[in-house]
Amino acid sequence: MSEHHTDSIHVAGEWRTAASGATRDILDPADATTLAVVAEGGAEDADAAIAAAREAFDHGQGEWPTTPVAERAALLRRVADLLQRDRESLGLLESRDAGKTVEEGRVDVDCVSDAFRYFADLVVHESGGRVVDAGDPDVHSVVVHEPVGVCALITPWNYPLLQASWKIAPALAAGNTFVVKPSEITPLTTIALMRLLTEAGLPAGVANLVTGPGATVGARMAEHPDVDLVSFTGGLVSGTKVMRAAADGVKKVALELGGKNPNVVFADACATPEAFDTAVDQALNAAFIHSGQVCSAGSRLIVEESLRERFVAELARRADLIRLGRGTEPGVECGPLVSAQQLARTEEYVASALAEGAVLRAGGQRPTGPGLDDGWFYRPTVLDHCDRTMRVVREEVFGPVLTVETFRTEDEAVALANDTEYGLAGGVWSADAGRARRVARRMRHGTVWINDFHPYLPQAEWGGFGKSGIGRELGPAGLAEYRESKHVYQNLAPRPVRWFKG
Repeated sequence: MSEHHTDSIHVAGEWRTAASGATRDILDPADATTLAVVAEGGAEDADAAIAAAREAFDHGQGEWPTTPVAERAALLRRVADLLQRDRESLGLLESRDAGKTVEEGRVDVDCVSDAFRYFADLVVHESGGRVVDAGDPDVHSVVVHEPVGVCALITPWNYPLLQASWKIAPALAAGNTFVVKPSEITPLTTIALMRLLTEAGLPAGVANLVTGPGATVGARMAEHPDVDLVSFTGGLVSGTKVMRAAADGVKKVALELGGKNPNVVFADACATPEAFDTAVDQALNAAFIHSGQVCSAGSRLIVEESLRERFVAELARRADLIRLGRGTEPGVECGPLVSAQQLARTEEYVASALAEGAVLRAGGQRPTGPGLDDGWFYRPTVLDHCDRTMRVVREEVFGPVLTVETFRTEDEAVALANDTEYGLAGGVWSADAGRARRVARRMRHGTVWINDFHPYLPQAEWGGFGKSGIGRELGPAGLAEYRESKHVYQNLAPRPVRWFKG
């Protein structure tokens, strides 16, 4: 039975339907049935939400931008507590909406709580400003941080709650107001988060939500003259459109646009049975968590030539054993892709790879069986004998597809790892600590894991080089994105300059 959230637009503290009256069915990726019905907002709704955020920033009740830092931090901690209170229901909702396993959904809620707590602590510790020595005892000089203003936050469909928190938590900590637009495919947990913000006591108008498509709502948010900052996470094509739309207003722009992430495995990383098992297990996790629908997915396995056959054979064997199904079912390890469009996209990439000479070692097809026939499922796929001329190696698939390339020397491994337009994340596996650090230092990626893949810390910056985007989320830099620096220079003993003699 579907849930109705036709009043899913939140403006100035009130829930409302779309100005046009339009709605959208949110489909369950496990069986393509209607999971919920939400409002389908448009440019008019975006305008109303931005006006509310502008009013709340400039003249709002409670004046959130000037609320003491300790009070803002306390509210963020209340939100974290509410998230933990509702952990089970939110984890389940994220599983049903995005197709991931319910355990992944629970982990996401924990990570969201951590993000709110981290930025609450950070803003308290970094709120005092920085005294600048002017070299004159009669001058007091300080650099202070102020909120940017009205923020347009546009989030993706793969980690709806997590990605919303990475933007909302620092935006609120810094004293901004915002309008958030979740993906039109997976908006349900963002709607739930908005209700928790209200329950925590956030003043009306500070947080606003518009559900609707990127082509209308997102585009209007990016170009609107009353928006001071646009933060977008999503695909490269959409990100460049956001950047162009924001250019005329010279807005601050932060973009996280995905990656084509290498996982480099040296033979010495697999010298013992236990080490071999670990490296294979982590390669599976890198590529197939959330059906590969992860911006940092280790979708490019770059393995030393001497290890290749043994490693890929075991990897393919285990990939064929991964249990697919609805994310809420016990024992399921991998859920469906998020949409029919994403399934078709994955199939097309695999077909093109095979036509270009890749060798299929595992997967490469839709599964069949009870509970699988009606959903958007695709078997975890391993493509061997790949090279950089293939589209599947160059472009982000965002599906459960792992390509295999090989190298013979350290320099060749680094060259392959860096041979991408993107630069979000990568991993290197080696028992030689010096080699591992040397390779990590040479890899042009925003995050590099050594003998691991996928963990992140809220206190460490996240973002990429090249076409993976601009700016950073998380860490001190993630808070700085939502602040403006102001230099206040005070002359304590003013006197005439006499530059002009009169």
